Amino acid sequence: MSGRWSEWLLKAVGILLMLAALAFAVAKAPDRSLESLVPRWAPPPSDFIELDGLLVHYRDQGPSSDPLPLVLIHGTSASLHTWEGWVAGLSATRRVISFDLPGFGLTGPNADNDYSDARYVAFVRQFLARLGVGRAILVGNSLGGEIAWQVALADPSRVAGLVLVDAAGFEFVPESLPLGFRIARIPVLREPMRWVLPRRAIEDSVLDVYGDPSRVTAALVDRYYELALREGNRVALMRRMDQLAPGPVERLGEIKVPTLILWGERDRLIPLRWGQAFEKGIPGSRLVVFPKLGHVPQEEDPAATLAALRDWLPQVTP
Repeated sequence: MSGRWSEWLLKAVGILLMLAALAFAVAKAPDRSLESLVPRWAPPPSDFIELDGLLVHYRDQGPSSDPLPLVLIHGTSASLHTWEGWVAGLSATRRVISFDLPGFGLTGPNADNDYSDARYVAFVRQFLARLGVGRAILVGNSLGGEIAWQVALADPSRVAGLVLVDAAGFEFVPESLPLGFRIARIPVLREPMRWVLPRRAIEDSVLDVYGDPSRVTAALVDRYYELALREGNRVALMRRMDQLAPGPVERLGEIKVPTLILWGERDRLIPLRWGQAFEKGIPGSRLVVFPKLGHVPQEEDPAATLAALRDWLPQVTP
């Protein structure tokens, strides 16, 4: 009897090992080079500039004569593509600048693994100076919103207006954390993520941040998945998660420029109470809530969110 049991156990272990090897083979996702991703994700008007040791992916669209360009800053694990709906609606009459932050999109990781707020703020200031932008309206979603309001504090003469879209900066206490972020925060689980990344994990993460899951398309998931595989981006996400910290929210009252706050009511990553906290903290700010949208409302429903922006823009003067 014991011999049969041992034989059955060995077969079971063998089957499990075969299944594990098959799962690894299916989910194996090696890094992709920048060159391999450019044809699909950086067609014209995309461009690249060397800055801070990086080759930065950006787009500068609309009339160059616009005295007050809009600078669009994406969030964690996103890219300039998250703003495409807004750019399409704005660039006929306004200069619109978007770019991939270090560690994300096609810009990729920086050499010293510094993804602190301070480093991002310094990077954005260098980037604007390099493009010759004097004053601008800074627009940011999630991490991008946190960078935007901190730039407004660090360099107020450069910021004429501020748009915070489900912005970060207060204590990070999500009601639901996307699967990809959860893995990146757990040392034991995240190491295999360097080589293994099931597309389904990215799909689940995108579904988690959308208010209306029916808006999530296969093409959208492809974009997030392929850019996550850009060489170095997965490790950069891990390092960013290690460096998360609240911003100097006690200084929000020092922001004196017109400020619009846009928030998806179904945001479970940075819930609406933090949008209300920004409204309370920034004098004269205006909060607009979108009942059916989630954490990336500008991507989920560009038309509705852009309408709110257009209503507010006349408050900002060059």
